[in-house]
Amino acid sequence: MIRVVLPAHLRTLARVHGEVELDVAGQVTQRSVLDALEARYPALAGTIRDHDRGARRAFIRFFACEQDLSHQPPDAPLPEAVASGAEPYLIVGAMAGG
Repeated sequence: MIRVVLPAHLRTLARVHGEVELDVAGQVTQRSVLDALEARYPALAGTIRDHDRGARRAFIRFFACEQDLSHQPPDAPLPEAVASGAEPYLIVGAMAGG
């Protein structure tokens, strides 16, 4: 069971409270987690990744085990602590401004 923490605006869109738990078949990667998340919560499709390229949207970051995984390849395995459910996979809305 993979634990995913979403930012407040995506929790509202998906109509969930707190962490989301997902079953991910096969290797646990950013792509497989996001595929499972979007399959379970279709309203999130296109909010985290671009519809056409599947690339991470600007101002969205991915963290796990105190590491920024935002620039890792989408098919790179996530840390074992995330795959085992010991640590959550964090999807964070970045902030910008002037």
